[in-house]
Amino acid sequence: MKLEFSQENLLNALGIVSRAIPSRTTNPILECILFDASEDKIRLTANDTELGIETEAEGTILERGKVALNARLTLDIIRKLEGGTSSVTIESGENFAVTIRCEDSVFQIQGRNGEEFSYLPQIDRDNYICLTQFTLKEAVRKTLFAAALNDTNKMMGGIYAEVNGDTVKFVALDGHRIAVNNVTMRETYGSAKVIIPGKTMSEVSKIMTDDNEKEVLIYFSKNSILFEFEKTIVISRLIEGEYFRIGHMMSHDYETKVTVNRLKFLNSIDRATILIRESDHKPIILNIRDGGIHLTVKSSYGTMDGDVPCTKEGRDLMIAFNPKYLLDAMRVIDDEEITLYFTNAKSPCYIRDDAESYIHLILPVNFVV
Repeated sequence: MKLEFSQENLLNALGIVSRAIPSRTTNPILECILFDASEDKIRLTANDTELGIETEAEGTILERGKVALNARLTLDIIRKLEGGTSSVTIESGENFAVTIRCEDSVFQIQGRNGEEFSYLPQIDRDNYICLTQFTLKEAVRKTLFAAALNDTNKMMGGIYAEVNGDTVKFVALDGHRIAVNNVTMRETYGSAKVIIPGKTMSEVSKIMTDDNEKEVLIYFSKNSILFEFEKTIVISRLIEGEYFRIGHMMSHDYETKVTVNRLKFLNSIDRATILIRESDHKPIILNIRDGGIHLTVKSSYGTMDGDVPCTKEGRDLMIAFNPKYLLDAMRVIDDEEITLYFTNAKSPCYIRDDAESYIHLILPVNFVV
């Protein structure tokens, strides 16, 4: 096999597929990227058996063939080559010995037999939806922060996607909060309910562009999900099981309704967190009254009091929260004003817009005045 690339194009393709390389593995082939030029296109593939990524690399096939190269070693070599626009040649010879050439630099590394590599599985493409890449990136941004990515409970480490006609609902939760993002699609599709690993959604989001015209096709099968956009395919295993019954956790009843400027509220809470260390578990106390919200923080570093003007309907209320959860929710909302709904000091707070394109549920914490 002998291939020629521009350094920029090769780096771009390597950067895409390397996201499927496991950080730790006892199987050396999983640390590799497959260069497959056995047909008319150059395809780069990485597969850790849970997540697989394949992309088409722009280059010239001088001799057909395939070889698997250690991902991190290859990336380091290509990154450190001079020029940025220089031509890079990759040639494999006897026993998969590989030569990488760029201007005055020549590297000799050992490759592996491409036939040892595990190809991406073929999945059924009957059940699918189409979104713009921007829409999917926004859905991930507005939900994934609420998932418990490091938790042993796989359900809480995933994003739940529910397709129903022309809408798709994305949900993430960690036991203390829930983030919901409802998207209306351009066309009407069937139905699907899947739980996608948070890592998969994160990596897909990083690869895609912010373009609101470029589309991504999402195919659902029993055990897997496939994302196809531009010249890249991402396949991931789904999390098995029945997701939490979100509908039972949501309520439209409230005793107190507050409308507040999002940035003013966010900045006031952000200032208060200067006095809070994560290990302290100190809450921020909201005293909601006519005309404003009084914020109070007490910690071993000192105290902070602040006021934010608001419009209140209903009863006065004093309630406390982990400030991080409030900040996380407000940072992914784009509206100038937000509306918060409360029942009492022991019940969840809901932040939602009138159309319910987003819903955030945040549990309160106990506090001492």
